[in-house]
Amino acid sequence: MAGHSKFKNIMHRKGAQDKKRSGLFSKLSKEITVAAKMGGPDPDSNARLRLAIQNARSQSMPKDNITRAVSKSEAGDSANYEEIRYEGFGPGGTAIIVESLTDNRNRAATDIRTAFAKNGGNMGEGGSVSYQFDHVGEIIFEESNVSNDDMFERALDAGADNVESDDNIHEINCAMEDLNVVSTALTKTMGEEPKSTKLIWKAQNTVALDLDSATKLMKMIDALEDLDDVQNVYGNYEISEAVMEKLGA
Repeated sequence: MAGHSKFKNIMHRKGAQDKKRSGLFSKLSKEITVAAKMGGPDPDSNARLRLAIQNARSQSMPKDNITRAVSKSEAGDSANYEEIRYEGFGPGGTAIIVESLTDNRNRAATDIRTAFAKNGGNMGEGGSVSYQFDHVGEIIFEESNVSNDDMFERALDAGADNVESDDNIHEINCAMEDLNVVSTALTKTMGEEPKSTKLIWKAQNTVALDLDSATKLMKMIDALEDLDDVQNVYGNYEISEAVMEKLGA
């Protein structure tokens, strides 16, 4: 999305996630466990784990929860999670990517397909929409006193490719392989932790939605995000400020 509406949408999604805090902690814990299991329990030598812990802290996840999630990776009876990407189409002709971590791929596929179908969408084959997105790093700073121009300079100096700022929110994008380096450099120069640091699917072009399509799409995204197996949902939608206000953002 572009312009002011993009950041209104970020805050709308953030508000929805805050209302589902317990579910969010569960998803963050799962990512920490998987990251530690794949690359070891030491965040200093495991970039994925370091980012997972940083994101958990930015969401005010208790330290004990983080420690338990790391310890769980070393337990012999811990679940074996599989990373699966699903792709499909949402209301208004939108393209949707769903990232999941699941210990039961049949359950995940069935639940995700149902969430699409019940909300005006349909799940497609692998690769059906991902060509419309770029897989990049994303770093978000919220409620920052740094000016837009200053943030732009800092981000580029840190190795970022693009910066978009509005409403005291700064979204920085970089090559996926540079995410840890750019995040570390920005954390140092900003003197604070970013609100979010992760790999995302960024749409190359967006589809503008009217109120009816936007309402249906938000309902579909909520249904997908409510699933335990779903970690992240991405789309190529653009929602105007006027429509966002009618949605109650």
